[in-house]
Amino acid sequence: MERHYFDYAASTPVDKRVEKAMRPYWSKTFGNPGSLHSFGQDASGAVFKAREKIAELINCHYEEIVFTGSATEANNLALCGIVKAARKRGINMPKIIVSDIEHKSVLGSCCPMEYEGVEVVYLPVFKSGVVDLKRLEKELDNRTILVSIMYANNEIGTIEPVEEVSEIVRKYRKNNFYPLIHTDAVQAFNYLDCDVKRLGVDLMTLSSQKIYGPKGIGLLYIKDKLIKENLIFPIIKGGEQENKMRGGTENVPGIIGFAKAAELVYKDREIEVKRLKKLQNYFISQAKNISQEAGLNGDSKNRIPNNINMHFPAEDLLIKLDLEGFATSTGSACSARAYKASHVLKAIKLSKEKAERSIRITMGKPTTKKEIDKLLKALKKVIKK
Repeated sequence: MERHYFDYAASTPVDKRVEKAMRPYWSKTFGNPGSLHSFGQDASGAVFKAREKIAELINCHYEEIVFTGSATEANNLALCGIVKAARKRGINMPKIIVSDIEHKSVLGSCCPMEYEGVEVVYLPVFKSGVVDLKRLEKELDNRTILVSIMYANNEIGTIEPVEEVSEIVRKYRKNNFYPLIHTDAVQAFNYLDCDVKRLGVDLMTLSSQKIYGPKGIGLLYIKDKLIKENLIFPIIKGGEQENKMRGGTENVPGIIGFAKAAELVYKDREIEVKRLKKLQNYFISQAKNISQEAGLNGDSKNRIPNNINMHFPAEDLLIKLDLEGFATSTGSACSARAYKASHVLKAIKLSKEKAERSIRITMGKPTTKKEIDKLLKALKKVIKK
């Protein structure tokens, strides 16, 4: 059977140019970057150049880049690391604010902290998926240490007003340290400008596997003042790597691949956004022709161009499409194995029936109009059954 992949929000294939850039660091330049001999220094130099490259692309200093084992780890470091440091500073009942539609790695970090006395406020979103900024303003108080709002949602593709969030928070904190601002930009980097100074964030999470790089490597941008003022503590200890923020030998091939992938995506971003936007608009219009009951979930305009999340008048669409050779999803891959109505679709107040009949279709660099037409044909077939 011919197979077609439409789940690029979950993972992307490694770009062959990325694979080529990584190859020497598996067995040729294999030294530990922490070693003082030439083998170690060769590896260390390569990591330094990769760090510089990514820092340049998001407009920060290279020392503000902390490599992690995944974006999930980076999100855990952002939230748990900030809370640990705040308690050390004598803030015994800290408060953090997140949106209702954050990735599970953010929400999963919040849950155990609530049992430990941290107040977590879950900001509601509108039907479009956009966070309620007026509610954010109301919730800010002198116990608030962190606001974490994702840049682009992984399930419905809605783009959040991160700049406005930052403006509201900075206006409230004035010259104080808190509240700090974090954004999970994992789904955004492919399509949106991730300049940390323009966004006004103190922390930002990125992932390699979402941008045609290798799995097992992510990063957290941490504004220099946070480390200098001890406003964030490491959650993985045992070494002084990553500016003492993450113990463990660096994943050299992964870091090299991450930097190369970021460079390639950044270079092609404008062209790819235009191309995918056309395919996105085409699919949505054709899907609505297939069924008048089909509907788009999330914002119709303010969304990343590769994301299509729709509900249809049919059950088990994911399974039916997979049997036809088309890989789609129902939402985040992190919770797909225990399927139930998505927390994101619940947050935008989609009915239970529509939520359970929704699928996420995400496109990538290899996606063509020909493939889109084949998917539409298969969709029509399974809906009409």
